[in-house]
Amino acid sequence: MTTSTVTGPDTPPADLPPALPEPAREELRLEAVLGALSDPLRLTIVRKLLREREAYDHTCGWFELDRPKSSLTHHFKALREAGVLRQRQYGLERRSRVRTEDLDARFPGLLDLVATWEPASSPK
Repeated sequence: MTTSTVTGPDTPPADLPPALPEPAREELRLEAVLGALSDPLRLTIVRKLLREREAYDHTCGWFELDRPKSSLTHHFKALREAGVLRQRQYGLERRSRVRTEDLDARFPGLLDLVATWEPASSPK
């Protein structure tokens, strides 16, 4: 039997480092997810990941956000701890992606709303 390796935006590469601690799918809580998404910058981060995901994981620099690294670290951690993002450590950098399958299973339609959301203005 031959196995083929098909990769696309939702197919993880075979050599991924382990994910950082995150809640299991069954532990995802709507109030925690909505709380994390209530910040306009975090909502913008998730929207960008959903709309422009051409690679598997993205670094903080990919987002081109004009914020101090400490501020971005806080926002990405809040999204990960709420279960919105999965983060992996690649050497000195962390890369992120939306937990699409888990969130769609627990809260159908939520990510569609986030992807189509239009910000009133760019977060500062």
